[in-house]
Amino acid sequence: MVKAISVRNLRANLARILEYTCKHMDRFIISRRGEPEAVLMSMEDYEGWLETLEIMSNKHDLEEIRKARKELAQGMFYTFEDVFGNSKKKRRA
Repeated sequence: MVKAISVRNLRANLARILEYTCKHMDRFIISRRGEPEAVLMSMEDYEGWLETLEIMSNKHDLEEIRKARKELAQGMFYTFEDVFGNSKKKRRA
């Protein structure tokens, strides 16, 4: 979820906002004088965005994703159970 916060409010509550951002994976748009200027997000979220950008800029990876989606839509896949059997093990009493 994206939330707005002013520089003043961020400055006064930085530790709490950082903790909240990391715990809930929320993003904050930081504004100064009512104008958005930056975004605050967790490192995990940021790394995910970078990875997505890298994948989206790689033509080969995008083609592989398109191919996989097509195969999935055509039912060309194996389930977990197909590969590994029933995942629920019976317990002995």
